[in-house]
Amino acid sequence: MKKTEDLRNMCRLIRYHILESTTEAGSGHPSSSLSAVELMAVLFFKGFFRFRTDDPGYGNNDRLIFSKGHASPLLYALWAAAGAIDNKDLRGLRDFDSVLEGHPTPRFKYTEAATGSLGQGLSIGLGMALAAKKLDGLSYNTFVLLGDSEMAEGSQWEALQLATHYSLDNLVGIIDVNRLGQRGQTMYGPDISAYAERVSAFGWEAISVSDGHDLDEVEAAYSRALNGRDKPAMIIASTKKGKGVSIMEDRDGWHGKALDREQFEQAVKELGDIDKDLESKLELPVKKAAVAVKPAAMDTSAAYLPGEDVSTRRAYGDSLARLADSHPGIVVLDAEVSNSTYSDAVKVDHGERFFEMYVAEQNMVGAALGMSLRGKIPFVSTFAAFFTRAFDQIRMSQYSGTNIKFCGSHSGVSIGADGSSQMGLEDISMFRSLLDCVVFYPSDAVSTEAAVRLAAAHKGNVYIRTTRMDTPVIYENMDGLDVGTSRVIRESSRDCLAVIAGGITLHEALKAYRELLDEGISIKIVDIFCIKPLDSGLLKKVSCTVDALITVEDHYGAGGMGEAVSGIEGLVCPVYRMAVDKIPRSGKPEELLEYEEISKKAIIKKIKNIIKNKG
Repeated sequence: MKKTEDLRNMCRLIRYHILESTTEAGSGHPSSSLSAVELMAVLFFKGFFRFRTDDPGYGNNDRLIFSKGHASPLLYALWAAAGAIDNKDLRGLRDFDSVLEGHPTPRFKYTEAATGSLGQGLSIGLGMALAAKKLDGLSYNTFVLLGDSEMAEGSQWEALQLATHYSLDNLVGIIDVNRLGQRGQTMYGPDISAYAERVSAFGWEAISVSDGHDLDEVEAAYSRALNGRDKPAMIIASTKKGKGVSIMEDRDGWHGKALDREQFEQAVKELGDIDKDLESKLELPVKKAAVAVKPAAMDTSAAYLPGEDVSTRRAYGDSLARLADSHPGIVVLDAEVSNSTYSDAVKVDHGERFFEMYVAEQNMVGAALGMSLRGKIPFVSTFAAFFTRAFDQIRMSQYSGTNIKFCGSHSGVSIGADGSSQMGLEDISMFRSLLDCVVFYPSDAVSTEAAVRLAAAHKGNVYIRTTRMDTPVIYENMDGLDVGTSRVIRESSRDCLAVIAGGITLHEALKAYRELLDEGISIKIVDIFCIKPLDSGLLKKVSCTVDALITVEDHYGAGGMGEAVSGIEGLVCPVYRMAVDKIPRSGKPEELLEYEEISKKAIIKKIKNIIKNKG
């Protein structure tokens, strides 16, 4: 669409679609959609956005992320104007059976990622831009529409820093500065210079647009953003919320509020003549395929010997490095603790697939989401405790159907003297709460390697919990370790109780087993290995052979392994739970295990009390 007048007509049609769809739905965010119409119409229909509408998954398509996901009526109207969907489908906005949801999700095939929780889109775009430039050798650009309210989120500025660090000149942000948030004026109101100064300070090309509804000025901004630079660009445009509808234009109190039928009819009159059959085609992308990397044969040789002392965190890094040869899609992101998580082992032979994300966990997870959506298998690692600050990004990833592998090291009180701030004690609960997320808790180097391999092969999000301390290798091979499996590793026909544990507490349980055996008390030991999905069948069978089950975990009781086991239907004996239930402190690992009563000594005491009370 070359002529300015044609584009003005298209903007009127897009506004009409926004108003009609939200009025029909009786809800939505028309005012937030109306403010960005010109910004998006110029992008789409002046040749800047290159996309094959008949093949949304085409590798070299430009990508568009609506970080201000509440402006979804605009997103859907744009694709209707591009001929990708039928105009009549817009009237199903927010209907239960419609793919046009209140905030975008990949049920609508032109949505890159589920958005709506503000402050995440730029990180997702960063991940996509990284994949294009640093991994695939593709020429597509990634565009991210941002709201001025969400620029108060720290995750945006984490993304700004990293985009500059990696010189992502294929990433363009567009801030729709419409002055008004949900309940009134935003932090900087209409002052686009406040955003420009800050964005420039982070090393971006800041391009100010004094009137975001002036088609020529907006076009010039995109031309500048995409013309001969070596850094990311941010278009910062002054707009009017509710533009084109006098009842709501630049007026407070209209956020998330649709027009009623009478107001809609009046607004349509204000828009002027509307050509409802108007349609335009997008420019096609350059034909280009991603750089092909031939996988090597998988190394299946035994890496560890029984009895050898190896921490599971070290085994995680070693296993990942071994696996990277045969899985060219694996990428590794770490938050400046790779020498502790041991993910830096990948850098030896595959440094181009390791991305240092620094101490910015929210952006790290968002970028991993973007990379996952471009076909990569991101392994994301940091201390287990620090994933909690990125939980919103983790939570949102499940709605995008992503394939991210999280590894939390330094879990539990057994890390010792560093103290409570470094101890992951909520992580199992957090990842268990995610729909269909697999949760592994390996106890030795061999089971860690199994968890890493299974995670890479599994389609969907996975969490691997690793331990700081060195622990003896207890498995000779990975046989029988799978998604949804646990293993009985000590048993006899004389067992009175069964202890179910994982990680460091499994080794405490094994110590208790040996000491109790000397006293003539025989117990089963079960390695939980996979906490979600649980091996319910095995645990129900175990419950039929003993008088009680005891779960022992280096984690808070709420939402942990003990609650998971207790929730199994069909257990035929009681479940006793041992978990961290005091505020931890600095100390030696063995002191903390004793203090929290999850040590060998505490396990023995618990078993003897249960036997005594049953007698």
